[in-house]
Amino acid sequence: MSIELVMDIMRDAFIRVLLVSGPVLIVGMVVGLIISILQATTQIQEQTLSFVPKLIAVFLTLILTGNFMINILLEFVKYIFQVISSL
Repeated sequence: MSIELVMDIMRDAFIRVLLVSGPVLIVGMVVGLIISILQATTQIQEQTLSFVPKLIAVFLTLILTGNFMINILLEFVKYIFQVISSL
């Protein structure tokens, strides 16, 4: 196993981690920002007001993008098995 192959696998793994976690993180950040703006304008400082909408948004994002995430991870696992079998 060469260093180039290891670096390619690591780079591919990092890209796939970003692709899989990106939608959930972006949705969580956007919903958190919107809730924070609403809390600042209405001066309501309730912690559960920011937690529950983010939780719902993250779950909906996972439901909507779950198939995409699974396909990305399955392609990576198949690639890793091909690399292992070629060694």
